[in-house]
Amino acid sequence: MHLQDGQIPIYIQIAEWLENEMLEGRLSANDKVFSQYQLAEKFNVNPATAGKGLTILLEKELVYKKRGLGMFVSEGARDKLFDERTHHRLGSKVEDVVAEAIRLNIGEDQLIRLIQRAYEKEGLS
Repeated sequence: MHLQDGQIPIYIQIAEWLENEMLEGRLSANDKVFSQYQLAEKFNVNPATAGKGLTILLEKELVYKKRGLGMFVSEGARDKLFDERTHHRLGSKVEDVVAEAIRLNIGEDQLIRLIQRAYEKEGLS
C-alpha cells in the first residue's frame, strides 16, 4: 500500500484512506479500525504519524475508542462522510469548474458533455 501525494501530509492521507475505506463499505459501523501500529506497518511510516491520522477521525467523530480494545467505526460515519464530501468538497470543486467554464465561455451543455466524457474515461458510463 502506497500513499501518493507528496503535497498532502502523510497523516492526512492516512485519514483519507480510512475515510475511503468507510465510504466504499470495507469498514462499516462498529468495525474495528486498524491500530496506529498496523497503519504504520501498512504505510511504512512512524506510528505517531499514523496515530495523527486516527486522531483526525476521532475529532470528526467518525471513530470511537473502546478502552483496551482499540478504535471502531462510529454509527452513521459513512453517511456523515458522504454528506461532507458531497456538499463541501465536491460542491466546492463543482463551483470552481463552473466558474472556469464561465471564464472560458463554455455553456452548460458543453460542460455536461465534458463531464460525461470524464465518466466514460473512468468506465462509469
